[in-house]
Amino acid sequence: MNSLLTVSGLSYRKQKSGLFSNRELFRLSPLSFELKRGETMAIMGENGSGKSLLAKLLVGVLQPEAGSILLNGEPMCDSRQQRRFSAIRMIFQHSKDSLNPGLTLGGQLEEALILNTNMSATERKRQIENTLVKVGMLPEHQYFYRHMLSEGQHQRAAVARALILDPQVIVADEPFAALDPSVRSQTANLLMNLQQQLGLGFIFISHNLGIVRHISDRILVLEKGKVVESGKTEVIFNWPKSEYTKRTIQAHQELISGQ
Repeated sequence: MNSLLTVSGLSYRKQKSGLFSNRELFRLSPLSFELKRGETMAIMGENGSGKSLLAKLLVGVLQPEAGSILLNGEPMCDSRQQRRFSAIRMIFQHSKDSLNPGLTLGGQLEEALILNTNMSATERKRQIENTLVKVGMLPEHQYFYRHMLSEGQHQRAAVARALILDPQVIVADEPFAALDPSVRSQTANLLMNLQQQLGLGFIFISHNLGIVRHISDRILVLEKGKVVESGKTEVIFNWPKSEYTKRTIQAHQELISGQ
């Protein structure tokens, strides 16, 4: 199967400018991976390992120092260096905070369509309603404001915002961290169903090893900006190689056995 997303030699350096020289604060060492259509890759690592930085590079919030990102074999930037923002979309950690309290949900979804498509008003309304139904909401929810939505609906709205432009890859940065267990389970199942229906590629950043094992096909482990391990999920869980991965999985297994 051909790769949906191909990342080659991607690197980034964060530095602080001084009077006489620049001081390096963090370096994401060159990393490479491939993601196939319908596949989920989890990014593991402790705080400060570079997980969220990698997510920002993939969705175009930050520009890499070097390396390339190809989608279906084509560069993410065209000849005019304009990035195809609709192709890779992000689900943020705090879904409620990512919603504008002063706009209806439909208004926020329509903003993305106005900025990124040539759809007519009728086409935009149809796309909004179809997207809301995809994530298990009602077409009428387009008229709701943030305070009118439940916690689970906030999360579904965040997924709708990611899906509204018909992307091929979704990057989810700790999407379940602030959710109660029931909403977390519902959202994980929603994402898996959407992936199956739409053939999406998922890049999933999380500390929750239970969910990582449940939904991911492969894992990439970051430590201090470097890839220390990568492979199929069950191989990583059963035969971890790096010390960080061994410690993390052992702690997870002890937590489960103690429940």
